[in-house]
Amino acid sequence: MIPGVPGDSLAYLNGEFLRLQDAKISVLDRGFIFGDGIYEVVPVYEGRPFRMAEHLARLERSLASIRIESPFDRAGWNEVVQGLIERSLTPSCVVYLQVTRGVAKRDHGFPAERLTPTVFGMTSPFTRPGAELREQGVSLVSISDERWLHCDIKSVSLLGNVLAKQRAVDEGADEVVQFRDGILTEGATCNVWAVAGGKLLGAPKNHLVLEGIRYGLMAELAQEAGIPFEMRPIARAEVENADELLVSSATREILPVAALDGKPVGAGRPGPVYAALRRGYDARIAALLGKAPGVPM
Repeated sequence: MIPGVPGDSLAYLNGEFLRLQDAKISVLDRGFIFGDGIYEVVPVYEGRPFRMAEHLARLERSLASIRIESPFDRAGWNEVVQGLIERSLTPSCVVYLQVTRGVAKRDHGFPAERLTPTVFGMTSPFTRPGAELREQGVSLVSISDERWLHCDIKSVSLLGNVLAKQRAVDEGADEVVQFRDGILTEGATCNVWAVAGGKLLGAPKNHLVLEGIRYGLMAELAQEAGIPFEMRPIARAEVENADELLVSSATREILPVAALDGKPVGAGRPGPVYAALRRGYDARIAALLGKAPGVPM
């Protein structure tokens, strides 16, 4: 067992915990050659994974979608994640998991022989969004969604998302909001939500959108706060004229959007639906840690 190491220096590779710089894979790994694999990202608060069951369920769905047999059952995956957390000197971190089809001669078709999947994990430090982001919000720019048609698979083939994110960087924005045929899909690294007339709107769960783990959570939080919630196709005009826009992801949690394409969203500041959902989200984290709501974390 390696001693505890900083959160950005710890890795797991094919049954062994080791320092990240010591983790090596073959250049013929299909994840390296073809992007033939999937990944998952689990936020960890003070040593406790958040919505672990939902993350593992999505990991299993993604593996099944590309016909890779899961290397572990739920208990095995939990053991890997807990092993990374326990060995990390950073109790609040993000655990990244990746599974590829394995190592084989380069050929596009699945190898005829049974491969051993490559299983990789690592941790990185995680700091919750601070007061400035919560109170001032983020900025988005709108672009056409030019990615492939299986966005529901959490694939390591992320070039489309990389190029989309770079558009935001190039334009000095925090994120993009993507549209396919005039209908909202998602951001490059997050889900996007609209608020109209006090109702929370989310894009439907289909092959055009990655179902973020916060998808189910947003519905739960909306119900608890008495906020009407609807999942349906959302037209670009509805996004552009929304009273509020929100983004959600493992590391962003829930954040308000202050500007879209350089123009204020609503009043240009966080709205009441965001505030209610934010309180609910913070309460969930407090419950995970066994703390009373409102206690600083």
